[in-house]
Amino acid sequence: MLTIIGTGHVFKIAEPVQFIIRHSWPQVVCVELDRSRYAGLTGDTAGMKKVDDADVPPVYKASAEYQQKISARNDSTAGAEMVAAITEARALGAEVVCIDKDARQAMTEMWAEMSRRERFRYKWSALTDGLLGMRKVEQTQQAFAANEEKYLADMRRKYPTLVRKLIDERNAYMAARLTEVCTTRERVVVVVGDAHVEGLAKLLPPELEVRKIRLADLLDEERMAKVRAMVWNDKEGSE
Repeated sequence: MLTIIGTGHVFKIAEPVQFIIRHSWPQVVCVELDRSRYAGLTGDTAGMKKVDDADVPPVYKASAEYQQKISARNDSTAGAEMVAAITEARALGAEVVCIDKDARQAMTEMWAEMSRRERFRYKWSALTDGLLGMRKVEQTQQAFAANEEKYLADMRRKYPTLVRKLIDERNAYMAARLTEVCTTRERVVVVVGDAHVEGLAKLLPPELEVRKIRLADLLDEERMAKVRAMVWNDKEGSE
């Protein structure tokens, strides 16, 4: 059983993520992090070279600052759900595996490969998103949840390089890592951004049993109550 939890890095959803992991009893918890972001969230920098602030790509730094700003408005911190997943995994004695590509490198490549038109759209979107704040984030999440296929098709038309570098290529990379983990483990939970869930699931071996829990489930009390009941019943049935 592979449980995929789709999250949003700026939402206050640490508790439901922890609940799902706790009652899934995973042997491994995989997280949408690279080693550098893992160190930044946990403080575990053992064996890592210190990164000079001047070496951080401006586009990556701007994205991180935006996430921190929006998270604070939502009474949370960027990546809090990842920290919650790691904390719960450790409490259960489960292995934690970082499955994502290097984010700084991915964003650097994205920016280098973008056309001038796409860069302009990206900058304009970043400006308007910053002005509208959490309202824009909520509108985006609702539009995505209402028609994911249409939303991603529109994104692919407006931001082809962004979608290819930050979604498609990372999906392929993470699917390969997950497939490797699942060949030796029976119970695995993976925590990824909600935009990766469907694309990731399609790239996994068809014989793998996959359960998907989406961001819309985590944000809605009634839907989350059903998720809690499902996870709890699965746990009871396996004992």
